[in-house]
Amino acid sequence: MKHGRELSFDDDGQPVLITRAAQPYEEQHRERVRKYLTIMSWRIPALLLAALAYGMWHNGLISLAILMASIPLPWIAVLIANDRPPRRAEEPRRYSGGSRIPLFPTAERPALERRRDLPPQPDSTESQHDVP
Repeated sequence: MKHGRELSFDDDGQPVLITRAAQPYEEQHRERVRKYLTIMSWRIPALLLAALAYGMWHNGLISLAILMASIPLPWIAVLIANDRPPRRAEEPRRYSGGSRIPLFPTAERPALERRRDLPPQPDSTESQHDVP
């Protein structure tokens, strides 16, 4: 029997279990959308709970605390929804650091570089005081 990657055997000749296979992209996406919708679905009950708390206790601080707790929910939901599994070792890296464009490009200044070799010149204020 022939062993190799094309027959789903690993390097040691052991069969690869199906549980080691990566989850399909569609399933990953569906799971992330479900998490997003679950977290975002807490916003409306939080608003209703804040209104109910204010109606029951007439305390704006409790309602405000409930509203403040619901403010970061969209940010958290987006972070979780955009999360993906870590890259595998065989996935290509696409970053090329050699083609970096500087943020503030500067031109060459040969005149300024030549002046570094000259001895320091006296200040103009000193020369005026020395002249009689």
